[in-house]
Amino acid sequence: MRRLLPLLLVATASSAMAQEAAPSQPAPVTIPLGANLENFAYPFPVRWYETQSQGAPVRMAYLDVAPTTAANGKTVVLLHGKNFCSATWQDTIVDLAAHGYRVLAPDQIGFCKSSKPTGYQYSFDALATLTQALLDQAGAGKVLLVGHSTGGVLAVRFALLYPQRVERLVLVNPLGLNDTLAQGVPYTELGALRQEEAKTNAASIKAYQLRTYYHGEWRPAYDRWVAMLAGQYAGPDGERVRDAQARLSDMLETQPVAAELDRVAAPVSLIIGQRDVTAFRANTAPADVREQVQTVPQAAEVAVRRFRDARIVRIAGAGHAPHVEDPAGFAPLLRAELARP
Repeated sequence: MRRLLPLLLVATASSAMAQEAAPSQPAPVTIPLGANLENFAYPFPVRWYETQSQGAPVRMAYLDVAPTTAANGKTVVLLHGKNFCSATWQDTIVDLAAHGYRVLAPDQIGFCKSSKPTGYQYSFDALATLTQALLDQAGAGKVLLVGHSTGGVLAVRFALLYPQRVERLVLVNPLGLNDTLAQGVPYTELGALRQEEAKTNAASIKAYQLRTYYHGEWRPAYDRWVAMLAGQYAGPDGERVRDAQARLSDMLETQPVAAELDRVAAPVSLIIGQRDVTAFRANTAPADVREQVQTVPQAAEVAVRRFRDARIVRIAGAGHAPHVEDPAGFAPLLRAELARP
């Protein structure tokens, strides 16, 4: 794996996948994979947590990977982002298990292999509560909690609700550290979000990720994850996925954690790819205020001073998903933060 590139100056990019320009390379062929990724193989055995939520039966898929060397007694929980799944943590899981960690990685309700209940009211509190119950079933006590992107918002909410469960909090290019509505992004109602989702396909997903996540540098390894996302939309139950994604976008735009960072009791590490231009839905803001909407790296520089106990690790050459872009470079940085006393 080649090393990360030097830092480049970048501008704020759009956050709506369907509105991006076409990618410079063809998108992978879309194969229907099922609304719950029934036909997409995960790199480790999938386990299930089944319960009731909002009056309906739901189940959460999760990975539970044991150490592949002498166990160090620590459990790491990995929370995925909105355009990711637990499977996207594959390289990170392999590395952590090889260094003695037990690793748990759930698919949240509304995502990937987990349930997408009709009319579900998504909130980070609801997802955190379900995750807490899943950890109880798995017999996990105090954990090292890692959240990426949307999973970063969820990780903060979990740490606020269940401080006794979190030994250390690691946020990888998290959203939610700034209140984008307060910074000028107009609220988009659910119907309009559904209309945007109706335009999402493999080409728009790849175009968005190429520009926003990977700073114009595409690698064949990323195609698998584009095919995974696009494959959910392609089958007869694709509308269920689109509705869930629209509702999850509404959750993201209305439930930032920016105002609550000083209440987080656990020590926090921010691992931030500096070439990330994600600024959630900034493209919908008036042109004269778009530059006021912070990108993820900009928001992190402010947030690190608002946590009680926090430090920031900057990765100069990485974008929004450093664990996908350069897993070999990301792994030792993550382990170093997890091992901090």
